[in-house]
Amino acid sequence: MSGGPRHWSLSRTVVNGVLVLATAYTLLPLGWLLTAAAKNTADLLGGNTLTPHNFNLGRNLAELASTGDGIYFRWYANSLLYAGLGAALCALICVAAGYVFHVYTFPGKEKLFGLVLVGVMVPTTALALPMYLLASEVGIVNSFWAVFLPSLVNPFGVYLARVFCTGYIPGEVLEAARVDGTGELRTFWSVGLPMVMPGFVTVFLFQFTAIWNNFFLPLVMLSDNRLFPVSLGLFTWNVQTRSFPEYYPLVVTGALLAVIPLILAFVLLQRHWKAGLTAGSVK
Repeated sequence: MSGGPRHWSLSRTVVNGVLVLATAYTLLPLGWLLTAAAKNTADLLGGNTLTPHNFNLGRNLAELASTGDGIYFRWYANSLLYAGLGAALCALICVAAGYVFHVYTFPGKEKLFGLVLVGVMVPTTALALPMYLLASEVGIVNSFWAVFLPSLVNPFGVYLARVFCTGYIPGEVLEAARVDGTGELRTFWSVGLPMVMPGFVTVFLFQFTAIWNNFFLPLVMLSDNRLFPVSLGLFTWNVQTRSFPEYYPLVVTGALLAVIPLILAFVLLQRHWKAGLTAGSVK
């Protein structure tokens, strides 16, 4: 028994050490990005990104706004539109589909849900070429819709939404709404959707992150740089750094700004997750 407390202390030290290393592994790249965004081309090429002198963040932001007649912020707005509107509509579609799978009984229901699960296992990059051919047939290649419409489909979101609906929407509540004369669509919108809002937020955040970081689909679909998302736009600048090193500060500063919407989305919407966990514990 004498070795018990010592063994517990050693185990706790090991666990804390692993957590510290994991935290450092996560935060160090962000810390590097914060300091590198304030450096000029010479400092970046010379490896002086972590030094406190030569603070040029303001100048880098000004050059970012002026390069290409402010094309970066057009890319930024495109990404906000693709990711914000696309993730919201995708989450609504996924929750509606999950609600249908949970509430209703129809022929071939589980087989259809099995196809949804098969869709989860298909890599999105494998679908880029078929989607390009389909978009070409429809005539929407090199347009907003070529990137936006595929973002509305998320098989994993449908699966996740069904799981949330199973845990958060009691059948008795729906029956009570029907007894009161509420239609099926109104029942979903006024009763089912508010109850499964943590699931909606979860799907929204997953899809928002996926669309914001999406690179391959816009690369395949778009040739007009005015339609680029910020990920593809920064890639084109990064390719040019071999011939034009002055693009290095623009790429790094642009990458720093590109992280902000993801951080804000998780910070502002985390309360819905907490509310969902509390509701689940009460039930």
